[in-house]
Amino acid sequence: MSTTSPAESGTRNRTRRAILDAATSVLARDRRATLAEIAKAADVGRSTLHRYFPDRDQLIHAAMVDSLEMIDRAVHDAATEQGPPAEAMRRLVTSVVGMGHRMLFAFGEAQLFEEVGATFYEGEAGEDDTGRLILALIERGQKDGVFDTGVSATWIMQVMWALVYAGAEAAQQGTLPPPGVTAHVIRTLEGGVRAREV
Repeated sequence: MSTTSPAESGTRNRTRRAILDAATSVLARDRRATLAEIAKAADVGRSTLHRYFPDRDQLIHAAMVDSLEMIDRAVHDAATEQGPPAEAMRRLVTSVVGMGHRMLFAFGEAQLFEEVGATFYEGEAGEDDTGRLILALIERGQKDGVFDTGVSATWIMQVMWALVYAGAEAAQQGTLPPPGVTAHVIRTLEGGVRAREV
């Protein structure tokens, strides 16, 4: 039987969340950032951070899992199976753009991303459910004549992720205002993948 009260559990969850959010944000900007810098960004003491994550490797691994979960949730929250394909794609882009610093962190840790992602994304059939949702949306759009059928659905999906990543990077570097990222990604994506009139 647990002796942790609901209030204590809530506080622990909020502290853990603050540390993970800070870790992904700080490490997205600087991969060599110290645990002290992450603790400061999370507004917790170094000893508190160590109680949750005894070493850097454990923190980075937990941050990767958390980032993949958040990105996955953003894709599912976009409800890509609902409404016209073009509108669903705009919802999807809007939702995942909000995960910008998590994508910069996750994709910047390529080896860990591959290791954790291989486990995280394998469903019962060994398939990536998040990828399947996006591909189904694109294929639906291609069937409806909204998305270009001259390129594969997989290619369009890869281009979408690359544009979202580029937008997050531009916002971080200050070359694009964060509120403008979604519009830039959608404009570029639609200009590149919308079906062409013959």
